[in-house]
Parts: sequence; C-alpha cells; structure tokens
Amino acid sequence: MTDGLPPLRDVIRRHELSARKSLGQNFLLDLNLTGRIARAAGPLKDVTVVEIGPGPGGLTRALLAEGARVIAIERDERAVAALAEVAEHFPDRLTIIAGDALAFDAAQGVQGAPARIVANLPYNIATALLVSWLTAEPWPPWYDRLVLMFQREVAERIVAGPGSKTYGRLSVLAGWRAEAKILFDIAPSAFVPPPSVTSSVVQLIPRATPRACERRALERVTEAAFGQRRKMLRQSLKSLGLDPLRLLGAAGIAETARAEDIPVAGFVALARGLTAGFAP
Repeated sequence: MTDGLPPLRDVIRRHELSARKSLGQNFLLDLNLTGRIARAAGPLKDVTVVEIGPGPGGLTRALLAEGARVIAIERDERAVAALAEVAEHFPDRLTIIAGDALAFDAAQGVQGAPARIVANLPYNIATALLVSWLTAEPWPPWYDRLVLMFQREVAERIVAGPGSKTYGRLSVLAGWRAEAKILFDIAPSAFVPPPSVTSSVVQLIPRATPRACERRALERVTEAAFGQRRKMLRQSLKSLGLDPLRLLGAAGIAETARAEDIPVAGFVALARGLTAGFAP
C-alpha cells in the first residue's frame, strides 16, 4: 500500500478478524472503492470525520489519506487492536472509541470543529443510527454531511418520493430534515464476506431550516399513516384518537388520499395540526 501499512487481508489474518454476522460485519477491502467513498465526502482536510464500525480500517485509511481527523467507533475488540496500528501510523489523527455506536454521543467528540459522518454502516444498526442522526437536537446538527453505506433496499427507502412503493416513514423523516441522494452502488463481490444484496452509498445534507413541526408529532402521524398504507388517510389516521376529517381538512389534504401520495410538506401540515390540539 502507498500509505506504508500492510494489506488489509494481512491485517484480517493476523488479528483473526473473520466477519461476524452478529455484528453486521461485511468488510470492504477494495481500496479503489474506499478511496471513492472518502472523496465523495470531501474535501476532508482539517475535517473531523466520525466513522462507525471501521473493522480492519480500509475506509479509515482512505479518510486519513484525504486529510481528515477520524474518530472511529468500534465495538469489536479484534478490530480495535488492528486500528491501533493505523493510529500509530497517523499520529494524533485517529481516535479509537471502543464501544457501541448506538450509545455513543458523537457530538461530544467533535468539539465544535467542522464534522461529518462517513461509514460503511453495520447492516443490523444502520437504520437506527440514521434515525438518531436525523432526529438530533438542536438543529441544524453538529455534522454538515452524512455519507453512508446501506443495503440498496434501505437506500431506496431513504431517497424515495411520493408515489413510490418504497416511500415511507424513513423517506419522510429524511426528506424533512435533509436532502438525500444515492451516489453510487457497490456490488456484493467487493466485500468480505459478500453480502446477498447490492449496497449503495447515500449522501444526506442537513437542511438549515426544515419546515417547522414537532418531531414526535411527525413520527406519530407517519406511523399511523404508513401503518395502514393501503387504506385512505381518513381511516388510517383514526388510530391517533382524533377526528381525521378535521385534521385532513386543516392540512388541505383530500379525505381519499393515501399515505404514499402525501409529500413531506403534507405530513408536516398534519403534524402541525396534531400539535395544535386536534387530538384530545
């Protein structure tokens, strides 16, 4: 490798880093792809990057090569040992946090510096992590960009718009607080072990001023609407314990509309109506 570090396959072998399904691990060893992901998140010089689940450190190395300061959060002790070798090679630029990303407050680690999150997310916690970042308070959040890898199916849900079969609660939440797009796909063969599905790299740029509404109200409305997505909203919104016709009328939405037809602005209007007191 041009960075003077040993090949990733050697690192995996020495540290007995066989991927564990229980940790959602699929290691990306193609250096062309890790470099492409890092460049997609750039420019990174003097930027603090939070990376989740770095494993043997392929993407970590690429981020460091682009000039980033990296905070790597890893719960696998075997990988922590492998990352320590990378930290020695890049003095004062790689901080390793041994622990669960779901329990770690990354905002505390960036200390007000320009920051973003770049990661090949463990599949089993990817959606939960994204939701936690999209619901951060205060808003705008502590990061200026998310560049994340998901299973293609999840990526399509994140970027979906009204009228799509993949449009749902995650689409509304992402569209409310960020501008999301799929940057490129990565074939299963690029990973060790190969997953059964194609992966996609998604970019999310936080909106400085999302439409004003209470997050919990928006979550309640989308849960009710998409929980019975085949039904008209006049029926599915009854689970909120209010008069759905009154709520829909205040939001300017037709009684016969279904969840998949409503844009983000419509769900925000419904959430505002819920907060305004149309519920008991």
